[in-house]
Amino acid sequence: MQAWTIDPGALGGLSLQETQEPAPQAHELLVQVEAFAPNPGDLAALSGQATGSIPGWDGSGTVIAPAADGTGPKAGDHVLFLGLAAQGWAQRRAVPVTMTAVAPPEASWEHLATLPVPATSALRALRKLASILGRRIMIVGAGSAVGRIAVQLAARAGAHVIAVARDEGQHQELRRLGADEVHSTLATVTTRVHGAIDLIGGQHLVDAYALLEAGSTVIALGHAAGADEHFPYGAFVSDTTTANRSITSFFLGSETDLSAEMAYLADDSSLDVGALDVRPWTRLAEWVAQGAPRTSGRPVFRVEHSK
Repeated sequence: MQAWTIDPGALGGLSLQETQEPAPQAHELLVQVEAFAPNPGDLAALSGQATGSIPGWDGSGTVIAPAADGTGPKAGDHVLFLGLAAQGWAQRRAVPVTMTAVAPPEASWEHLATLPVPATSALRALRKLASILGRRIMIVGAGSAVGRIAVQLAARAGAHVIAVARDEGQHQELRRLGADEVHSTLATVTTRVHGAIDLIGGQHLVDAYALLEAGSTVIALGHAAGADEHFPYGAFVSDTTTANRSITSFFLGSETDLSAEMAYLADDSSLDVGALDVRPWTRLAEWVAQGAPRTSGRPVFRVEHSK
């Protein structure tokens, strides 16, 4: 089969070449990959991977062979999948049953490919805030793939959603998705919140923590700022209005039963993942070499297969 492999001397550090076919273990199924949508984590991990290895966490496709242990989807099922051991940017892939979900046959490969990492991350992060009905929930970095899903899910759960997105061009869209308030910066959020999901890190995480009410949590889900967090003296000195606040780290790979979450998300045809920029997978290295731009929507790469 063909796959994109790490090649430091090639364009974008990637080379499309013939590789060995996957050898699924008993708890894994073999999938013909149809589409994948690179995540920031995929791209950040490229420089640390060994030459010849296959990158890529998630995507969508068709089951070629079910798991040998008899569990999970059957041959011919349309699925979306996630595997943090990478090897997703290939024509075929072995994926654990616990990281695979059957999708409706009418759902497009492109739509399904955008869901595994961003949508399950948004859903699991919101679950960690417990009941959010009628509570003020803040999404920092709401214009991102994870952020826009979090806005929709929080609104459906009955939260008063506060979206923070630097790009004012995204504000009208975020209101359409369910945000009750939209801000360009945390400086204009003047009322404390019950919980927050921060996708930026750096000073944003510091400021989000300062806005928490007593007993509330901010989930550090992303680190797009690439900056350190410096909390001022007194940030953790509490009174009756700020006691028992917390910051919680998040790692999708430690979450269990993700297949049920992905199936739930795939079944929701109204979930809006935003505009998609669909490209042939042969253009992947060129896109990475250009700095992975997102100018007309989230890039999704369709995998080509010989007839």
